[in-house]
Amino acid sequence: MEIILIKALQLIFCLSLLVFIHEGGHFLFAKFSGVKVEKFYLFFNPYFHLFSTRDKWFTRLFPYFKDNETEYGIGWLPLGGYVSIAGMVDETKSAEDIAARAPQESDFNQKPVWRRFLIMAGGVLFNLIAALVIYSAIMYTWGREIVPMRNLPNGLNYNHIAHEIGFRNGDIPVKVDGKEIEGYSGALMMDISEANTVTVLREGQMVEIEMPEDGVSLLEMQKEPRFFTMPVKPIVGLVAEGTPAEKYGIKKGDTILEIGSVPTYYINDVTLELGRRLDIIGAEGCTREDSLRALNLSVVVLRENAITPDTLLIELDNDAKLGVMWDDSQLKNIKTEHISYTLIESIPAGFQLAWETLYDYVVSLKYLFNKEGVQQVGSFLTIGSLFPDTWDWHAFWSMTAFISIILAVMNILPIPGLDGGHIVLLLYEGIVGRQPSAKVLDVIEKIGLFLLFGLMILAFSNDIMRFFF
Repeated sequence: MEIILIKALQLIFCLSLLVFIHEGGHFLFAKFSGVKVEKFYLFFNPYFHLFSTRDKWFTRLFPYFKDNETEYGIGWLPLGGYVSIAGMVDETKSAEDIAARAPQESDFNQKPVWRRFLIMAGGVLFNLIAALVIYSAIMYTWGREIVPMRNLPNGLNYNHIAHEIGFRNGDIPVKVDGKEIEGYSGALMMDISEANTVTVLREGQMVEIEMPEDGVSLLEMQKEPRFFTMPVKPIVGLVAEGTPAEKYGIKKGDTILEIGSVPTYYINDVTLELGRRLDIIGAEGCTREDSLRALNLSVVVLRENAITPDTLLIELDNDAKLGVMWDDSQLKNIKTEHISYTLIESIPAGFQLAWETLYDYVVSLKYLFNKEGVQQVGSFLTIGSLFPDTWDWHAFWSMTAFISIILAVMNILPIPGLDGGHIVLLLYEGIVGRQPSAKVLDVIEKIGLFLLFGLMILAFSNDIMRFFF
């Protein structure tokens, strides 16, 4: 319960800050453009609010706010926030309401197209600036840890897809499309998935591997067994309850030596063999006898502090998984290098990290248009789960910068109701020379709300299946 609370607090703090920055971008550009801002709310306030500068007790204490054109407030529903701008069609008012209202010089729709464009782009721009500032501050405060490729003497292990392309166990990637790889990181798999050529160090020789013309799906690369992994020995770190591993006596500290007479030197060897058996039971024409042969196997384990191994006869479930988590303490022996940055150095380093994160996220969006990508869409539950179990400021600010980039990218998408949808309409107006009719704007807004609600339902449905089933 404590862990859930810590994650929830981090999520609320993060989103509150980023929403304030995003809506603040719209607010400031509107004010500078002479547009009336009616409301500026952190969190949503259906039916009631927690605080408003229109509250009587507040105006008595601060009379200035009584006649101020903008109402500032805090809602009770911590799922975002909003700015209500006079003369603008948004989720708080309809096109008919705006059309029925006498136009004012300070209305959004009375300003030139370029000013309205800046107002709508202000939120995205401020989210990007926030990410740049946070990443630069992270670089200055904590620097970063990298694993230089030269510190991987045993190279990497690769799955069957990688082997078909031309990779071999022990290969050390050193270049992607001729660009030197700085170190082992989460971005390496993304870089390889988009590459034309990958240069590896193999037994002291440089070998250039041609990647498939259409690339390799990142989602496929991330499936177990992964496209590549660290050469970590299959030592059991945790046995899950109710799994075949627990049922048949696999224990924490056991080293898996063989599965079904196949030697398993590294974790990758285990996942490859289990994956092969899963393919058998999922193949067309697989009989019950075939399935039983695939799911019943011998597992040779060496107990912690034991001299001779034990052989266990195990029947796997239909998902062909043992039900263990591996001991990753071995990774602590891999030498990392710490890079520190001065205040001046941290700014370009932060900009580079922000650009790499933005690029990787934009590239990953293409996977939303297939079945597996759709299944990865998540709501606040997924985002919240990404925060650490304890309050770690380094991890918190790293996640906040990443989510700020996500908010920027998602809001710039040309979906009605989002900033990107409004920007598309403004571009149309700039080219054609007139605004769409009030009725058209209202229909577009309703379509946008329908799409956004559909996306929210999809995200929450995925999270329910992911966390509760």
